[in-house]
Amino acid sequence: MVNAKHLATFILGAAAGVALHKYLKTDEGEKMVEDLKSKAGDLKTEAEDSLEKIPEYFEQLKNQGSDTLKKYSPEVEKILQDLLDNIRGKGGSAPTTTPPTP
Repeated sequence: MVNAKHLATFILGAAAGVALHKYLKTDEGEKMVEDLKSKAGDLKTEAEDSLEKIPEYFEQLKNQGSDTLKKYSPEVEKILQDLLDNIRGKGGSAPTTTPPTP
């Protein structure tokens, strides 16, 4: 069932579409469309460049994280390596934990 509110919304939407179409056909409207296309192309190029740099960023993050762990907690590297070796089934010493005292 179509009521007056829905009909008014449709008519206003159609009028806005007609007005936008007429505006885009003017010199100023065409210039705006060209500017939007140019900006969209720039954004696309920037996004593609960023995608190409992602592996480099992750490698840098991995190296910095590893260096920070080594600097501040040298024993963490051995604990993590032992843990990974145990998970993979290579044996090695399990990390020792001290049970809490009551």
